[in-house]
Amino acid sequence: MTPDTYCQDKAARSGSSFYYAFLFLPTATRKAITALYAFCREVDDVVDDCTDVSVAHQKLAWWRTEVAHLYQGVPTHPVTKALQPHLETCHITQDKLLAIIEGMQMDLEQTRYLDWPALKKYCWHVAGVVGELSAGIFGYTDERTMEYAAKLGLAFQMTNIIRDVGDDARRGRIYLPIDDLEQHGVKTADILNRIHTEQFTALMAFETQRARELYREAVDALPETDRRAQRPGLMMAAIYYTLLGEIESEQWAVLDQRISLTPIRKLWLAWRNWVGGARPIIRQIRQDTDRS
Repeated sequence: MTPDTYCQDKAARSGSSFYYAFLFLPTATRKAITALYAFCREVDDVVDDCTDVSVAHQKLAWWRTEVAHLYQGVPTHPVTKALQPHLETCHITQDKLLAIIEGMQMDLEQTRYLDWPALKKYCWHVAGVVGELSAGIFGYTDERTMEYAAKLGLAFQMTNIIRDVGDDARRGRIYLPIDDLEQHGVKTADILNRIHTEQFTALMAFETQRARELYREAVDALPETDRRAQRPGLMMAAIYYTLLGEIESEQWAVLDQRISLTPIRKLWLAWRNWVGGARPIIRQIRQDTDRS
């Protein structure tokens, strides 16, 4: 199995929304973004799959060493071998790959976040920096595109956090800020015990609005000159934003189930925004936030 095939298989098996956006890309770009996604999955799996925290720390340390090997020109893992040809052309920097690993480290050491600034910092490490790296792979001419990319990554992560409240609670984790829980009168025990109260619904509506505003800030920050190049990210935005709306329509029934979109719906959303130059999702985000 070649390094590229390894990464492709990892992306396909995940069933992630990212996979559907990758399908429309030119070969070289698709290989680069798939390798980046596979890297993110590898280090994320360290946290998700390890029951022994000390072992997880050791594995993340190994990945830090492997990133150093990558930039020394001697990668050993299929994912880093797949990334190697794209480092310079796609602006994939060592500090940003290490920032992703640092986000995984935060997951091992912290299960709660006091307020939005603290959660935002975590979200940047696990998603905002990925957005910036992805934008470099897709190509850009205006530095403002980096602001768009980071904001979009934060919006994706907030969507994930909203979707996964129940799954995270079963692992003893609550990512929603403590300040927000206190403001809405939501008890930690209710989330951990998966008790859906009116206060919980109000909290989730608040977090959903925060996510929508991040989507709006992202699309407003994207320069028109880079919109075509950044279509893949906007295709992913169409899928994630639609998922956010689906969760809202289900009254945030996330404590006992995982709400998701069907593969065919993800593919349709990706295709619609590819051929539409991402105008459908940009229009939808702006209409929704203008009404709120």
